[in-house]
Amino acid sequence: MSDEPDTERYLRITVELTVEVLDVDALQAAALAEIRHPEADLDDNERAEQAGLVTDDETGATALQWLIEPDHVLHLIDHIAEVEPREAVLGVEPAEAPEEDEHEHEHNGN
Repeated sequence: MSDEPDTERYLRITVELTVEVLDVDALQAAALAEIRHPEADLDDNERAEQAGLVTDDETGATALQWLIEPDHVLHLIDHIAEVEPREAVLGVEPAEAPEEDEHEHEHNGN
């Protein structure tokens, strides 16, 4: 730790979460509903572009990214008064299925 009181320290928190998409069509429909919602901060061209990206992505990654609220991620540190969020970046991409043993350990708390 530094003795200088004005020295700022930055820490990057990395969280990796793998999800199984059970219904790509339903996931895409939910994202399209968000895109079409009147309160979405998009003009007609942006809505059409984003809707196209969601429907063209067969993995569901683009749809899921639309449905994740950044505030939900920031709740990881809400209760910690000694830190202040400065930057948040969210990415969703296709991944391989986790190994079964690893998956079972995570659910069992082992």
